[in-house]
Amino acid sequence: MTIWADQTYRGALATWMHQRDLGALSIVERLPGQRGFAVPPKRWVVERTHAWMGRNRQLRKEYDHNPRSSEGWLSLASIRLLTRRLTIPSSIEHTV
Repeated sequence: MTIWADQTYRGALATWMHQRDLGALSIVERLPGQRGFAVPPKRWVVERTHAWMGRNRQLRKEYDHNPRSSEGWLSLASIRLLTRRLTIPSSIEHTV
C-alpha cells in the first residue's frame, strides 16, 4: 500500500511506517521551478476520501480521544461505503 503525503511529513514518518509495516510513504514534491501555490498531484484522492468519510456524523468532528476508536469508525465508514456500492445497481450509481 502506498500512502501519499505532502512535504510536511518528510523525515521520521517514513521510518516509523516502515518499522510497523504500514506501507510505503510517497512524498508529493513541488514541480521543478514552481512558484506560488499549485494543487499538488494526488490531492484529489485525499480530498475525495475526506468527503466520503465526512458523510458519517461520527467522523465530521473528532469526538473520540482514543485513536483506536477513530480507527474503528473509519473502518465502519469504509465498510458502509463499499457495501453500498456493491448493492446499488450500476445504472443508478452515477446519480447517487
